[in-house]
Amino acid sequence: MRIYYEKRGTGPMLVISQSGEGDAGYSVDLVDRLVDDYTVVTYDRRGLSRSAMDVRGAGATVTEHADDLHHLLAELTDQPVRMLGCGIGAVIGLHLAIGHPAQVGMLVAHEPSAPLLLPAVQRLRYERELAGIQQVYRRDGVAAAFKAVARSLGIDLSNANAEPDLTPQPLTPQRVVNFGFLIEHDFTAFARDTVDYSALKDTTVRIVPAHGRTTPRTTFAYRCAVELAALLGKNLAEFPGGHNGNTTHPRAYAAHLLEVLD
Repeated sequence: MRIYYEKRGTGPMLVISQSGEGDAGYSVDLVDRLVDDYTVVTYDRRGLSRSAMDVRGAGATVTEHADDLHHLLAELTDQPVRMLGCGIGAVIGLHLAIGHPAQVGMLVAHEPSAPLLLPAVQRLRYERELAGIQQVYRRDGVAAAFKAVARSLGIDLSNANAEPDLTPQPLTPQRVVNFGFLIEHDFTAFARDTVDYSALKDTTVRIVPAHGRTTPRTTFAYRCAVELAALLGKNLAEFPGGHNGNTTHPRAYAAHLLEVLD
């Protein structure tokens, strides 16, 4: 599997593993504000955009997503990198912290989509919610599922409080395909993940559990961040915006990320 990636900037390497259906160009406004300090690597996760899979209808496990990033990092550098993981990207980062800790010096894990972090009752609710969104997608299509995902994550689709002059992110045909892959395959992947997160207590990776300032405290994404912080015995770092603050508040998010990374 060949993973498409983009590399910009100068300085130590910072890898961004995107949330949702985000590909290498998804957080361009954030990257623009990091490249003076870091060599920023973004990539198309397996199944998305230019990393489309050869077998139509095939999915990938979270372990496979993590292995993809492991091999990409081995190709790019022999030094530990800093990493920002958002949503499923944070879950991929946590897998690396367990399986390949020498590759990651520091991981900012923003609201990981990780049902296994939750107590059993909450986990079951989260898995049912994911399955419900899949049913909405199959019955009513992308537009309805997009709204269902936004409700689940507490995202305001109007972007009423977003920073001005953002790069447009229209629902292009390619993004529609990516979103379909996320719903059909990646939702199933992290619902069926079997990693033992207790191993994170022994990792050498410095993990910073993070959440969005405006993410509703009732969402499962926020609860996952809370449970990760509790597992590690750390405080939650608060970032501007909500679950998708890296795209709605890139200026403020980048400024805070630079502080945290330092």
